[in-house]
Amino acid sequence: MNFYVLTLFPEMIDCFTDMSILGRAKKENLITVNTINIRDFANNKHKHVDDTPYGGGAGMVMQAPPIYDSYMSIPENIRTGTKVIYLSPQGSPFTQKKAEELSKEENLILLCGHYEGIDERIIEEIVTEEISIGDFVLTGGELGASIIIDSVSRLIKGVLNKEESFTDESFSENLLEYPQYTRPYEFMGKKVPDVLISGHHANIAKWRRMESIKRTFFKRPDLLEKAELSKKEQEFLKNLKNDTNKRQEP
Repeated sequence: MNFYVLTLFPEMIDCFTDMSILGRAKKENLITVNTINIRDFANNKHKHVDDTPYGGGAGMVMQAPPIYDSYMSIPENIRTGTKVIYLSPQGSPFTQKKAEELSKEENLILLCGHYEGIDERIIEEIVTEEISIGDFVLTGGELGASIIIDSVSRLIKGVLNKEESFTDESFSENLLEYPQYTRPYEFMGKKVPDVLISGHHANIAKWRRMESIKRTFFKRPDLLEKAELSKKEQEFLKNLKNDTNKRQEP
């Protein structure tokens, strides 16, 4: 997977992706992260890439020409057919499903905005999709781009080793991950659930599945609308709801 990031602050992207799992993936050529400094394409002495908005208003808007020229600096054979994602609070929410979809691409181009946003004509001209990492506003798109790079990269074969495997993790089936435990067996008077040390793999798998359903019900019930549950699991969820309602009754 090859990432091309159009940004005013390439050092933010480089710093994040040079460390930990992503850093190792880069060294092993499983991913490449190419940062392109939009400011390098400013056509003025002071390297300004922003200007006041037409029609008035607070803040500054990133100009179209330097963004477009930075995009055009990417080789044509890579640009052709490659998605250009603009990190924007107006975009569609970034989800695990979207990460899985993007992980199937060979190349991705990520555009990081700043100030009050970018000239709308750039969105019309080169942007394939706008993505938001949440209903809040950041000072720039670099954090959002880093999150997408991280989330997508870990789905690429070889990036995660066995210990870091993404199997059975949160959101993989619209369920949150089950509780995890490690040594010591007892901590602050609390012991590891007996089923986890029983050695009975079928019972462990069943316990984990039910705990995932329970945890999702209490923490993210909205996810259950899309979760595929067996009849027994649906009955378990129904009983869980009834028990919860009874406890809440005055």
